[in-house]
Amino acid sequence: MFFSFFKKIFIYVFWLRWVLVVARGIFVEADLCVMTRLLGYVDPSEPHFVAAVLTIAFNPLFWNVVARWEHKTRKLSRAFGSPHLACYTLGGAILLLNVLRSHCFTQAMLSQPRMQSLDNPLAYRVGLALLGVGGVFVLSSFLALGFTGTFLGDYFGILKEARVTTFPFSILDNPMYWGSTANYLGWAIMHASPAGLLLTTVVALIYTVAILYEEPFTAEIYRQKASQAHKRS
Repeated sequence: MFFSFFKKIFIYVFWLRWVLVVARGIFVEADLCVMTRLLGYVDPSEPHFVAAVLTIAFNPLFWNVVARWEHKTRKLSRAFGSPHLACYTLGGAILLLNVLRSHCFTQAMLSQPRMQSLDNPLAYRVGLALLGVGGVFVLSSFLALGFTGTFLGDYFGILKEARVTTFPFSILDNPMYWGSTANYLGWAIMHASPAGLLLTTVVALIYTVAILYEEPFTAEIYRQKASQAHKRS
């Protein structure tokens, strides 16, 4: 009886694994086909496209390097006279860089061909909906965190009592990043832009790397805060 039971389990697992391998191969092949098709519309060496890629990659690198340097040295806080003023200044710089990134993204789309299969009212409405959803995540994330929470205040020693878990953090980790990605995806679809879709992929990849880099460090900051509070009590 037990032998028959485990035999069935083994057969089930074997077939499930086979199905997953086949499905993975199909999706990888489909993804490659989509990417190949998109690349047929895009000139990666076009100056506006290159500028967009550079700004997409530079922005998270800039704020992570500066914020970690501040956390280690406190030189920005000393230079501006307070951690809050230093954080506001960094936040302003990040906002300006994000405006520049969006401008370069838009110029890259306008300088490249449109995709006819996306150039229709339905696709435009889908893009508009994504833009709306992304905007909700970005705005609600900002309202939940506040200015200093959004712009790396914890690296300046401006800590909340606990990490925020209310909406939109209750349904999605890193909603600011993924909301921003949805904004770019919606913007690209609204412009029927293969270049925009490729650049959105770059945005998602860069944000994924940034999350892997930032999350452990932020978690350690709050772990140290909790440890210090425990010692004082």
